[in-house]
Amino acid sequence: MLRILVLVLICAAAPDMLSAQTAEAPQALSPPMNVDRLGAILTAIDPATVVEARGMTLTVAAVPVTVVVDPNANRMRILVPIASVEGLGEAELLRLMQANFDSALDARYAIANELLWAAYIHPLSPLQKDQLISGIGQVVNLAQSFGTLYSSGGLLYGGGDSGALQRALIDELLKKGKEI
Repeated sequence: MLRILVLVLICAAAPDMLSAQTAEAPQALSPPMNVDRLGAILTAIDPATVVEARGMTLTVAAVPVTVVVDPNANRMRILVPIASVEGLGEAELLRLMQANFDSALDARYAIANELLWAAYIHPLSPLQKDQLISGIGQVVNLAQSFGTLYSSGGLLYGGGDSGALQRALIDELLKKGKEI
């Protein structure tokens, strides 16, 4: 019975997923991402970006964003602190896991050091500029929609107005990054 339910859910979501995937134009592959290129892209988004050897901080839509880079491990993370875990109940934690499955897209809710975070984690060198910019928008949207929609704004399974409203932030950030 569970297998049938899962299959029905996947089939019901497939048309929405396909239309969302085809809506984005394919991008040409660019040179491997590195710390310098990452810093240049972030500075284009927020000229007040603070660039350091292992991380950068910027502000997007009044939300503080931290990007942590480990070139030796070929990894990067985009992080936004959301709330202390102290006040989160079982129902809220369940809702976060549901969002990680269906509305958080590439970003995720995560818990570390007694804080709830919005996080986007990706290998550094294959990271494309538009993936980076989209990841920033998704993390900011997750932080801003915590307690309400729990959505990265990148893709929602089903209809409604929320996707277009949250997609606006990602589109604005992509425009800022076009010149790089």
